[in-house]
Amino acid sequence: MADGIKIKVGKKAEVTPQQEQAVEEKPQATISINARKSLDGNIMVFGHPEIDIVVIPEQKKVVSFAKNKNSKHVYEAQDRLFTFLRNKGVIQLGSVQGGNVYNSLEALIPESKVEGVDAIQSVLFNISKFIDEEKPYYSYVEAYNDQFEEELTDPDAEHSTELGEVPQEETKGSIFPGMAPYGLYYEYR
Repeated sequence: MADGIKIKVGKKAEVTPQQEQAVEEKPQATISINARKSLDGNIMVFGHPEIDIVVIPEQKKVVSFAKNKNSKHVYEAQDRLFTFLRNKGVIQLGSVQGGNVYNSLEALIPESKVEGVDAIQSVLFNISKFIDEEKPYYSYVEAYNDQFEEELTDPDAEHSTELGEVPQEETKGSIFPGMAPYGLYYEYR
């Protein structure tokens, strides 16, 4: 038998009300997220530039919808979201599927087996972390597009010419007037 183990059994310490207030549980983490609660109790998260995320507590689901149906990057953003949530262990493995709304994906939230951990709060916390992780990429893309537009609309002196700076010539370019394009003159009549 193990000689080094000693167990003491005794009375439980009495806790006074002042001690109870001092031991109040503090939140482990706080998040700031752009979200609203719908009339039916769903939590709608709007912080991502490509997708809207809805957490449905009654059905234990996470659903993502496309903000702009014409964007080619929506599915990739949804895939990254559900891969992130799957890797964090807050959605059921293999439950990601297409939703009943065009361009939507959904996944099931498992019951929390960990004492003191709420599954919905854990999903919201991880969605917030996902959005924070994606922000630098989308900030870079936005800054790049703004700079590109600025260069087109207001170029610097090196990349622009004033009106009249380029002299007029009778013919310019590589296609001369009256020349048939690529020898297909009769095709374009």
